[in-house]
Amino acid sequence: MHEAGRLIIFANFLSDLALDLDQGQVLAQWAQQAPRKAWLLRPGDVLVTPEPLSREFLRYVGDLTGVPGEQAAVIEVPPAGVVPLAQAVRQAGLVEQVRALAGGPGAALLPTALDASAIAFARELGLTVHPYPTIEDAAAALRTTMLLNTKAGFRAAAERVGMRLPEGRVCRRPGVEGAVRELLQRYERVVVKPDRSAGGHGLRFLARGDINGAELRLDEVGGPRGTWVVEECVDVAASVSIQLENTVAGTRALFSGAMRTVRGSFTGYVSPLPPSCAHVAAELEEWGMRLGRHLSDRGYLGPFGVDALVAADGVAYASESNVRRTATTTPQAMVTRLTAASAVADPAWSMSKGWTRRPFGFEEALDRLREHRLAFDPARGEGVVLYADAPPDGRSWRYVVIAAHEGGVRDREDGVAEALEFEPPI
Repeated sequence: MHEAGRLIIFANFLSDLALDLDQGQVLAQWAQQAPRKAWLLRPGDVLVTPEPLSREFLRYVGDLTGVPGEQAAVIEVPPAGVVPLAQAVRQAGLVEQVRALAGGPGAALLPTALDASAIAFARELGLTVHPYPTIEDAAAALRTTMLLNTKAGFRAAAERVGMRLPEGRVCRRPGVEGAVRELLQRYERVVVKPDRSAGGHGLRFLARGDINGAELRLDEVGGPRGTWVVEECVDVAASVSIQLENTVAGTRALFSGAMRTVRGSFTGYVSPLPPSCAHVAAELEEWGMRLGRHLSDRGYLGPFGVDALVAADGVAYASESNVRRTATTTPQAMVTRLTAASAVADPAWSMSKGWTRRPFGFEEALDRLREHRLAFDPARGEGVVLYADAPPDGRSWRYVVIAAHEGGVRDREDGVAEALEFEPPI
């Protein structure tokens, strides 16, 4: 987080950085998590969000962070369709309100995604983009940011810095079927990835019998000439990641952990790496540091991550980079912040999603955690945090479990399922 200066926390989940804007339904679903950005607020900061935050949630965040609601501002931007958040702000006539709250020199925009729209908005308001010294420095990093959030761009960079990769081919859409058939001659299964994808969106897993005599049908991601990556499908024992940060002082590792996935889609996270895959930690960090230097040479500052697959034989294969704030960046910052004054020096934590049997409001869900002695206790530095406000359906709750060790996380996860009456996993 920042040490000084007012931040305009810009929750621009609707961005073309990770997905094309024509994938609006997926982006809109991601944007429902915008309330979690409230955990970054410091006195004087401003949150610009495409999703409303309930009074109960804002009071809850303020109680745990020690930043009362009146010490920070929240600007809720009305729905404007599938457009970048900056455009939605303009359409709603909120630009001058943001400008007034920014308060002049020294303020900086902190976007979820460093994209062209966010840079243009910062320039319009006379702001820098955190953590870049100038707006021109941020603009100069944009080409690298856009490239390294693609599957093909990552493969090229990974090969350059010496990461181990699954065998694969980069091709235009018309060449995908030929690449699939070629790789299936050597491997039992392949995975087909649209070049611009995140969270598992658009992935296809194919076996030899899936395309015999049949036309290969792909999602409309990327259009008729879009770029795709076809890779051998690794026999996955674990999906892992490391998150790092580039600063003017260099690259530093922040945390690593294991992703929870269903059919290639991200559903949760646990940190640190569980014992079953902890042996890849050193290699994962080395890959991340090499990529960090590659990004630094091209002017990129800020958070980034490397995702990898641990095969059944224990060997790790790099799978993609996320040169942006990811689904884990803000929760981890929240965990660090909430445990800073406790005796828990290096907490274990997980983020998960569960579906309750019936809808709850925010206060009822929190009361249930308190009744079961699960709610986060700042004095102990352990417990469960409802980090993303009440979900629109009242049932699909996102939460973070914090504990002094991995076993404490597992125990509390079982307790949450009981307290909130989660439906059993399918």
